[in-house]
Amino acid sequence: PSPTAAPAAAAAGGIKRGGVLKVGIQVPAVDHPARFSWVFDSNEFRQVYEYLTETGADNITRPYLLEKWDVNDTLDVWTLHLRKGIKLSNGDEFTSEDVLFNFKEWLKPETKSSILGLWEGFLTIENVKAVDDYTVELKLDGPKLDVPETLFHYPAQIMHRSFNGDLTSLKNPGTGPMKLDEFKVGERVKVSKRDGYWQNGADGKPLPYLDGIEYIDLGNDQTAYVSALLGGQIDTIYNPTVDSFQALKDNPKVKVEALTTAQVRVLRVRVDQDPWKDNKVRQALKLSQDREAIFDKAYFSQGALGGDFHVAPVQPEYAPIDPPKYDPVKAKQLLTEAGVQMPLKVSISVGTGWTDVVAYIENLKETAKDSGFDIQLDTMPNSSYWDKWTETTVGVTPWTHRPLGVMLLPLAYIGDKDGKPVPWNESRWIDEEFSTLLKKAQGTLD
Repeated sequence: PSPTAAPAAAAAGGIKRGGVLKVGIQVPAVDHPARFSWVFDSNEFRQVYEYLTETGADNITRPYLLEKWDVNDTLDVWTLHLRKGIKLSNGDEFTSEDVLFNFKEWLKPETKSSILGLWEGFLTIENVKAVDDYTVELKLDGPKLDVPETLFHYPAQIMHRSFNGDLTSLKNPGTGPMKLDEFKVGERVKVSKRDGYWQNGADGKPLPYLDGIEYIDLGNDQTAYVSALLGGQIDTIYNPTVDSFQALKDNPKVKVEALTTAQVRVLRVRVDQDPWKDNKVRQALKLSQDREAIFDKAYFSQGALGGDFHVAPVQPEYAPIDPPKYDPVKAKQLLTEAGVQMPLKVSISVGTGWTDVVAYIENLKETAKDSGFDIQLDTMPNSSYWDKWTETTVGVTPWTHRPLGVMLLPLAYIGDKDGKPVPWNESRWIDEEFSTLLKKAQGTLD
């Protein structure tokens, strides 16, 4: 069959083909896409490996490698219909066998994928069936409304059924418009266009428009990326910090497009370790933050204040709750009631590449003194933070946007079938009542 038209294409008159896009972005070590810990892990492979669905800039999720999906009235049987005629880069046709292989990888506890948390309590591999070459049926253990969104969770890149376990080996075929030519940790990733891609551009010719993309790692210091952008060595920066935004926003050569998302920095503690087992100590830390001052000094008042819950205004489940007020007197009282020795020494792990996070904790260090805390920053490169982010006792973790709160919360705040925290539950907090209500919400249409 002829290639499918791209789901969202620009006006044909404005299209320019050719060239290599150079992106400033860190290049961490990776192996299995299901174990990606951060978005930049996936970004360097998105032109090689694709997803069954895609969430657009409008926060709506649509079919991608899927042609469509069907669901029964009770939201517990989902039928996935694959696009026909898609060829992988090795010439094999994309079929249900590939989808079934990926579900097996995602749902195996040994893979240690965050995807497992999204399906926890709803799906086991025995209930994933290939009906025919282009149809896959999911029989769930309960109603779940966010199946399309779950399929675009960034570690859910679709691999060929022969995947060898090493994403960077240059030997794994993909459905994407490009092939992987080079991968060097801490240096660069190169991808280039391939023949036979399944989508056409707005000009009627096969995608991609570009000849290739080069992802260039310039280290942990964002000033290097800003200098490279202004000097023409790179064309764009992945995830610029607030400092970079301030340096670039008034430059006539730089186009800034503001977009409200659910991306957030989460200061969290391990509730399975002392002294954080005691909720009074946790509440004291909350009351020790002067959020307005943090917002002004660390974020230059760009964005919005968080309300100490992990759902954002752009997500449909959002309900406004006022953030706790700065109250060092009450915080100190809570520490006294908890019986901890003051000042309570606390080490907080932060990635220095996130300059806003560093400024945040430096501000907290000062405001928390009157509460009875002695806070020290445990600084490290961002790549080192990602090596330990689920293990460190206290840390500040950037969490990226997800279209639905009911997709986000199971990643971070529930346990598995054995009662153990799911892979991305970095705080180890599990509450039976919360988990029950969350599961009910996951199957409730408004």
